[in-house]
Amino acid sequence: MTIGNSQIPILTVSALNGAVREIIEGNFPLLRVEGELSNFSSPGSGHWYFSLKDARAQVRCAMFRQRNTYTRIQPRNGMQVQVLAQPTLYEGRGDFQLIVEQLLDAGEGELQARFAALREKLATEGLFAPELKRPLPRWPLRVAVVTSASGAALHDIRVTLARRWPMLAVMVYPVLVQGDQAAAQICTALGRIANRQQEDVAILARGGGSAEDLWCFNEESVARAIRACSVPVVTGIGHEIDFTIADFAGDLRAATPTAAAEAVSPDRAEWLPQVQAQRRQLEQSMQRTLRDTTQRLDYLRLRLRHPGERVQDADRRLRMACEALRQSMRRRQDEWSERLLVLQARRLRQDPRQRLQSLNEMLETRRATLILAIDKLLVSAEAQQQQQVTALRLLDPLAVLQRGFAVLRDESGKVIFSSKSVAVHAQISATLARGTLVCEVVKTSD
Repeated sequence: MTIGNSQIPILTVSALNGAVREIIEGNFPLLRVEGELSNFSSPGSGHWYFSLKDARAQVRCAMFRQRNTYTRIQPRNGMQVQVLAQPTLYEGRGDFQLIVEQLLDAGEGELQARFAALREKLATEGLFAPELKRPLPRWPLRVAVVTSASGAALHDIRVTLARRWPMLAVMVYPVLVQGDQAAAQICTALGRIANRQQEDVAILARGGGSAEDLWCFNEESVARAIRACSVPVVTGIGHEIDFTIADFAGDLRAATPTAAAEAVSPDRAEWLPQVQAQRRQLEQSMQRTLRDTTQRLDYLRLRLRHPGERVQDADRRLRMACEALRQSMRRRQDEWSERLLVLQARRLRQDPRQRLQSLNEMLETRRATLILAIDKLLVSAEAQQQQQVTALRLLDPLAVLQRGFAVLRDESGKVIFSSKSVAVHAQISATLARGTLVCEVVKTSD
């Protein structure tokens, strides 16, 4: 259909909006857009609707529930954010909008860009190649834990290892897990593990936090230190949704520190029934062997009544073998008992209550020292005060009067310093240590 003589085709509104949507989506890939969040709403469907604006323009945005579930931040009007979004056109209203895949705080978005660039660089080098991943030891004897000494992650790892495989020795390499110095300390700890070559596997862990808190695990130096470590490294950093460069570089990524501890340790509840079953099989085998040997001996006794010395010798050897077997079993039992005592003693040495008792004793010692120092200061201050009181008493004019001196004043009350200032027959007063005398001048002399 045409209008007049024009050859311009007539489109329906739906066709027009559909064509525009295809043009927009076909020419604009995923974009990162930064702006101020406004008009935020979250209806019962769970989807988020808001606008991004700057000083001169704004654009509508939609973030569906299956995407916003994994968002760290809680959106609020006025905050500066960065989104990863697909430009499109909502055909029903003809509105241009962004379909948001990822919503980040503006500062966090900048970190995300740095993260993506470094991951691409190291992946291109082959640092994350699957063939570089080392298998974890099935029966480790010692595990190194690189984490904060005061964090909850270390506690969770210790509890998990003690529950799953108590005989596993744990060597803690305390480091900072956030801040400017954290990456250097982590690299140093991994280098020590490589140099010592005493542990069978290592865990690099910390609890959850923001992208800024976890950034030390996104440093290139940490990734290279993980690959240079001489033992397999299992990472358990943050929560399940957190991914760091260290996770890609490690030999195994666990969702949490607890999961990392489970990954490196056998499960006692799983293996103990198998060990007990094998022990029962061994005991049954030994009993069968002993029974068969005894029956054979009885048979030989019946068949070989002569010479009796051979039967007695076989019987003696059998008893010696049984005794040797019993002794071997006792020694094995004693060895396991001693190992259990060593493990129990090691656990007691690592008990935080021992550390707390030591700190309390140190506190009491320092408190006693402080009290002695305060007492010495008080005695010194009292002695100094006594000296000052004595000096003041020496300067007291009344003390001079106590030695028999007097202060003379004329009729106006002024102190008399010279006999020339007083006339004969003048009335003067003399102040004594106790009381005052009124005197008449009879005679003066120079």
